[in-house]
Parts: sequence; C-alpha cells; structure tokens
Amino acid sequence: MPRAASQSLRETVIPLTLLAGDTVVTFAGLVLGWWLRYASPLGKLGIAVPGATFTRYLPLLLVGVALLVGAFAQFGLYDARLLLRRYQSLNAILKGAAFWLVAYLGVSLVLKFDPPISRLFVVVAFVCVIVLLYAWRSLAYALVTRSPLLTRLRRRAVLLGWNDDARALAAEIARDPAHPFALAGVVTLASDTAPAFPGAPGRPPTLGGVAELDAILAREHADLLIATRLDLPRPEIRRIVETCERAYVEWKIVPGAFDIFLSGLRLQTIGRVPVLGVEELAIHRLFNRALKRTLDLIAAVAGLVLSLPVVAVLAVLIKRESPGGPVFFRQTRVGAGHRPFTLWKLRSMAPGADATDAARQSTARDDPRLLRIGAFIRRWNLDELPQFWNVLRGDMSLVGPRPERPSHVDQLADAIPHYLPRHLVKPGMTGWAQVNGLRGDSDLALRVQHDIFYIENWSVWLDAQIVLLTFVRWRDDSAY
Repeated sequence: MPRAASQSLRETVIPLTLLAGDTVVTFAGLVLGWWLRYASPLGKLGIAVPGATFTRYLPLLLVGVALLVGAFAQFGLYDARLLLRRYQSLNAILKGAAFWLVAYLGVSLVLKFDPPISRLFVVVAFVCVIVLLYAWRSLAYALVTRSPLLTRLRRRAVLLGWNDDARALAAEIARDPAHPFALAGVVTLASDTAPAFPGAPGRPPTLGGVAELDAILAREHADLLIATRLDLPRPEIRRIVETCERAYVEWKIVPGAFDIFLSGLRLQTIGRVPVLGVEELAIHRLFNRALKRTLDLIAAVAGLVLSLPVVAVLAVLIKRESPGGPVFFRQTRVGAGHRPFTLWKLRSMAPGADATDAARQSTARDDPRLLRIGAFIRRWNLDELPQFWNVLRGDMSLVGPRPERPSHVDQLADAIPHYLPRHLVKPGMTGWAQVNGLRGDSDLALRVQHDIFYIENWSVWLDAQIVLLTFVRWRDDSAY
C-alpha cells in the first residue's frame, strides 16, 4: 500500500476513531458513576444531594467528558506511536483520569455548581471510566491486531548495517507480532561482519547495498531508516542522511555505546563540546523516592490488614497438610544496593525443600516437593502475602524487580549482560516482568530487560499500571 495512505490511516483515521470511541465510553463511565452514586443502593452511603437528577447533572457530565478527553490528549493517548502500544496507552489513560480526578474536585471546590458535585460521585466515576476504557481499548486492540489493518498500521523500518545491535533489534521486532514496526530488511555496508544471510532462519532479508539506498527506500515504502553502524566516513553519512530527507524517511540511530538506561540519555555541553550521557534516573530523585516510599507504606498497611484473614485460613491448611514444618518460609534474598535481607512467604513445600534447590532458578512444574495447598497458593500468588511485611520494613517495594537468592545473583551476573543494575532499586512484590508473563521458567535475559525498562522509565503512573495489571492477572499459570 502507498506510504501516504498508510500514514493517513495511522495518523488520522484510527486516532479519530479511537477518540470518538473514548468519548462515548467516557460518557458511559460518567453516567454509570452517576447511577451508582444517586440511583443505586450505593447512593445511600453518601450525603444526600438535593436535585441531583440526571437531567440537571447532564451538563456537569458533559463538562467531565470534555475535561477527560482533553486530559487524555494532553498525555499523548492519541499519538500515532501509541496505536499498537497497549500498555503505554493504559498508562496515558491512568494519567489523564488521575489529572481529571484532581481537576474536577478542585473546580467543584472553587466554583459553586448547582447541583453541587459529589466527591463520592467523582471517585466512583473515576473508577468506572478507567474500567470501561480499559475494556474498550482492549477490544479495539484485539480487533486491530487480528485484522488486515495491522499491516497498514505498522511502520516499515529498514536497518542500515548488520551487527549485534541490528541482530538484537530485529529479534525484538520479531518477538511481538503486533509490534509498531515491521522490519523490511537490511541495507548492507561494506564493513558488515555478516553481509550475506538470505534465507537464514529469523534473519531479515538483504535489500541491497548502501549505494542503492535511494531505490531501496522507494521500493520498500520505508517509513524510517535505523542506522546500527556509524563507523563510516562523514561524507558517506551525510549522503545517507540527505537520501532519507529526499525520500521523507525518518533517520534514527542505535546508540550502541549505551546498552542500558537509554531513556536517561541527555545531550549536554562541556564548554562548546556536546556530550551524550545518562542523567540521574527519575526513580532516584529525592521527591520520587519519598513519594514511592509513602505509597509503599500505605499499601503495606492496607495489605497486611486485608490479607490477615486469608493468611490465617491458609496457615491452618498448611499445618493440617504438613504439621512438621512452620507456616512461614524465610529465605535470604538480595535487595537494593546488593544488601541481603530476609524474605517472608507462606510455606508451600515440604519442610527442608530449600536445602535441595540451590541449583534451581525456579520451581519446576509438578515439583514433588510442593504441598497440595502449596500448588494452589502459588498459582494464585497467595504465598507472597507476607511480603507486605517486607514492604513495611523497607526491604522491598510494592513494585520492582523480583529479588533473587545471593548464589543465583552471582551466577546470573556472569551469565546475563547488565544483570546487576536491577539492584539499583528495591525489589518488588510485583513488577513489569511479572505482569508481562515472565515468571517461573521464563527467559531470564528477557526478564532482566523488562526490569531495566522499569527502572529507567519509572513513574507513579507506571507503578499504578503494574498494580492494576497484577490484579487483572492475579491467577498465574506460569507460577508453580
């Protein structure tokens, strides 16, 4: 399909369709919030608001819709780059809805509406809007990614040069069938270590040499060229950039000198000399650390109180099946700054099972050491409820990389590149890797990549998104 038609679909038609759908669903969420607050039995829990009929509340609902949609747009929800980024879209929805919650309550305090805006209504409507929007967006995502539209929405990328960075990028794009980029192939350079790889499994096709770049970009309807090698003469680089400009193709590079914390890269100047380097990570800033710790304390206290009856029942069941061992299992794990701490769980295995798993990274499926009740509580992640105590103590955070045993940390640090930077932050009860299905006997290198992504892209909104996804995926068949 011509690139202009795909670009129009990607940047105009689909975003406007999503905008229209979001507007309708947002209005439905606010209406549902009004019904729950004023017309359902829940309304009896709040203070009565005279005259809060639907007809009189309708203008306030419309104002709420306008504010919500405006907030979503401000946080980039309708950016074409998010069309195939499901979880980044959810992040924008959470940010926009939270902004609306604060703004709507603030406006209601400053301006005297008639009828007055109920704070209970705003909170209930906030929850309704997020739930309905998540359901609608999930449906839209499923329809788009399972239809011919997917091919037209993906941006066609061409790699310039073939090396380890190019190989890693090709593998990342191939890993996700709904990735926003579709890799057309590779334009080879004379200095490539492996310039010929036609027909090799998992390898992108060779499109030709750099001398044919102009014709290749036109033939492949390329949207962007990603350079993975820059060890070229300056005149050659200038010619490549000018070729991209003439073809209206974006030009990007892979900064191979920086393998981690790419989102922290900033251009600085030392005198007049530009220097590219990693800035301070957001998760390490004082205010952010204080905010994250405050939220951890609130979550830990609430988690301990709410989980107490569940833990008590499970303790009885564990003791009944395995009276010879303790209810709680404790083990040394590595925390932030490589400091060891004692991690607490509900015991799910026979007594002394930990003495035989020093060589195991994770529990095997159908492990004979598992108790019957242990298999159940692991599948539903109930064995981790005592870790709210670790969060309260400050050993862990609610969200972060999963903690590992010291012996495994030493092994993995030698086997997996960039493993140790995951200990720059506190480990978590849940995390970005876990909500993406990377638990149990999963790809450890990929799990580390997700942990690094979390560390360098941390925000309160990302934590909220991970917590929400944890509840959505509470039952985990990969945990055993």
